[in-house]
Parts: sequence; structure tokens; C-alpha cells
Amino acid sequence: MTMAASTPFDRRIVAIDLARGLIMLLMALDHTRDYFSQADIDPLNLAQTTPALFLTRWITHLCAPLFIFLAGVSAYLSLARRGDRQAQARLLWQRGLLLILLDLTWVRWLGWTFSLDLHRPVAGVLWAIGWCMLALAPLTRLRPPHLLAAGLLMMVSHHLFDGLTPEFFESLGWLWRILHTGGSFEIVPGVRFVALYPLIPWIGLMAAGFGCGPVWCREAPARRQWLMRWGWGLTLAFVWLRAGNLYGEPVAWTPQASDGLTLLAFLNCSKYPPSLQYLLMTLGPGLLLLAALDRPVPRWLQPLNVFGQVPLFFYLLHLPLIHALATLVDLGRYGEAGWQFGWPFVTVRLPQPPDHGFGLLIVYLATAVIVLSLYPLCRGYAGIRRTHPGGWVRLL
Repeated sequence: MTMAASTPFDRRIVAIDLARGLIMLLMALDHTRDYFSQADIDPLNLAQTTPALFLTRWITHLCAPLFIFLAGVSAYLSLARRGDRQAQARLLWQRGLLLILLDLTWVRWLGWTFSLDLHRPVAGVLWAIGWCMLALAPLTRLRPPHLLAAGLLMMVSHHLFDGLTPEFFESLGWLWRILHTGGSFEIVPGVRFVALYPLIPWIGLMAAGFGCGPVWCREAPARRQWLMRWGWGLTLAFVWLRAGNLYGEPVAWTPQASDGLTLLAFLNCSKYPPSLQYLLMTLGPGLLLLAALDRPVPRWLQPLNVFGQVPLFFYLLHLPLIHALATLVDLGRYGEAGWQFGWPFVTVRLPQPPDHGFGLLIVYLATAVIVLSLYPLCRGYAGIRRTHPGGWVRLL
């Protein structure tokens, strides 16, 4: 089954690449902070954090929701270009399975942990994106408005089932953790699986992105108008729901000792699993950002465009590079770095020195080193993708 050949869309939308490039930079900042700041300080714990540390963590909340939404948009645009639903569904299946495999192997072993320990597999963001693509593959047969409505319904209504615990489902409790609550469960004795990203709201978000795909086939002024309208609408919906602690967030905010801390409490929404208020808080500004980027690209933004064209390539390289740099720094500073192996997904590891970690200035400088180191590689790979767009290159 194919789409009509008269579809007006036949080119890349630079704003999408720019937004994905910015997401890659923010993600690198967040992961660099994981390894270079003090690990025993939770940046979102108002009793421990500082405003600068809180906001450094909070701004990176934009990454997962906006990227998954744009993955849905990109799937629609790819279908609009190719016109072949079966080929697009096959591509979604291939990419989805690849992402799941990479998350459980490369990302965990060579990225996060530097360890081949098989006793605690952790399903992170690539796992979630992979399953979202697998779920989207058959749904592409639906009309975009219907898929948008279904996606919004999944995101809005999933809190209605918060009262159902995994124990309610007895032997199928593991499935409820994967779909709704998150958490860990035992696969076999001695092996616990950790689901960081419960799938239901994320699948709804990617479906909503696909449903919004036709907007991106419009001319830029009409596209920007739509993005501005919905961006402000979602942002105001977040403020309304959050101000009254009405719906869509399990942790209510309360006034704090100062106005600044009260504002931070207001912004501190749940990501694991993502609450409705968290999604509104990130998607609203995310759409406004897309509207601002949907213009001719100034020269100084060109690096973002490069990173946004090869986000998976960037992702697979940045974690091992950050982890290796942190290990080398610890070796130079302490003469050992055993605590860097197995972290952060183990419960028992070598203790870190009391003075381990750095302030935010070093975190930002280390992030700049990581990003600048990856730019030539990403630029080279983006060139390969342009000249050899088929085969395995299309998947990575």
C-alpha cells in the first residue's frame, strides 16, 4: 500500500535536525554531570542541590520527550518521501530491534558500566525508543489525526491506572512494570531486569509525533504558527495543572523556604515514569523551540545541524568517551579508578574518595571537550550518510 504520489513533502526540515542536535548537546551535558559531579548529590533534591545544579539537570529533561516526539514526526516525513507503508514499517522494525539490542549491550557494557556483568540488565532510553518504533510500525496504517488522538489519550489517561500495582497482576507483574510503573523484577534467580522507561506514555508520545507529521509538510510560516499555538497551549496547560496540583503528577509541589526554592519545587516533575505534567512541561517549550529554529540556519548553528543528522552515531560514541575521560581523570587524580567499573547500575561497588567529583565549571568544560572531540567524527559520518543513504548506514 502506498501514499499518493502528490504529497508535497520531499526535503529535510532543518529545524528538526537543529533541535535534535541541541538535544544531543544537552544529553552530553547531563551524562558528563553524572560522571564528573559529586555522585552522592541528587541535583533534583531540594535539600541537597543548588539552583545552578538543579537547572543544569532540569534543562536536560527536554531531551527524551522532544526526541521521541520528533522520532514520530520523522517517521511520518520518511513515509511521505518514500510513499511505501510496508517499507516504512519494515524500517521501523529494523531500527527498533537494533536500538533495543544496542541499549542492552553496547550502551550498558561499553558506555555506562565498563563491565560485562549480566546480572542486572537495564533498559534505558534506546530500549524505550526501540519499542516505540516497533509499536508504531503497524499503527502507521491509521490516519494521522486518529493516531494523534490515540497518542494523546495514552499520555493523558495513563495516570488513571496508577492505583494498579504490579502485585495486582501477580505473575504478570513484570509486564506492568515494563508498560506502566517501571522498576525492577527478577528474570531468573540472581538476574534482575531494570525498566527505567515505562513504555505506555512514550509510545503515546511517538504516536502523537507521527500524527502531527502533516503539519511539517506545510509552508514554514503556517508550520511556525501551529508550533507557537500548541507550544504556548501545552505550556499554559502545565502551569494550570501544576499550580493547582490538579492532575497528572504523583508528587505535589509545596511552598518552600524561599521564592527560588518554591519555583524549583514547582518545576520538579516526575520523569520515571513520565507524568503528564512532565510531558507538558517539556513538550510545550520544545514546540516553541522548534518554531524559533524553523528559519534559515545561521552559520554558528551549523554544528547543531551536523549532530542532529546523526544522533544515534553521536549517542553511541559519547557515553564511552565521557566514561573513559572520567576514568582517566580519576587515575591521574587518585592513582586508581575501580569505582568507575560497574557504576551506576550496581548496588555494591568500590567506594569513591570523599572528595570525588567536581563543580559545575569543570562539568561544563568537560562537556565542551567531549562535544568538540565528537564533531569531526559526526561530520564525517553525516557525509557518509549523504553519499551512501542505503543499507546499514540508514539504520545507524
